[in-house]
Amino acid sequence: MTRTEDLVRRLPNDIGGLPAEPIQQVDHQLEPWEKRCHALADVLDFHKIINTEEKRCGVEALGAEVIGKLTYYERWIVAFTNILFRKGILTPTELALKMEEVDVRYSDQG
Repeated sequence: MTRTEDLVRRLPNDIGGLPAEPIQQVDHQLEPWEKRCHALADVLDFHKIINTEEKRCGVEALGAEVIGKLTYYERWIVAFTNILFRKGILTPTELALKMEEVDVRYSDQG
């Protein structure tokens, strides 16, 4: 199979059989933002805004390179953002303004 055929046949998260480092199985506490991300996923699903299938497709749509550089919950956040933009529920401007607001709030605490 050529590299192109392999890329077309494999989804970005389909890494079975590819060379990789051993998996480091380590239990760890979730960071507060990761817990909030998981809660957000539950709320979006409960209110029928983004379901599990949309989330999975959203993560896969990020592509192998991006998926490889983001953590598990970072992938979720980017996927949620893209889906909310596509559905017109959130705009890039609204997100940027909220991020500035949060940045100011946290910088004032330091």
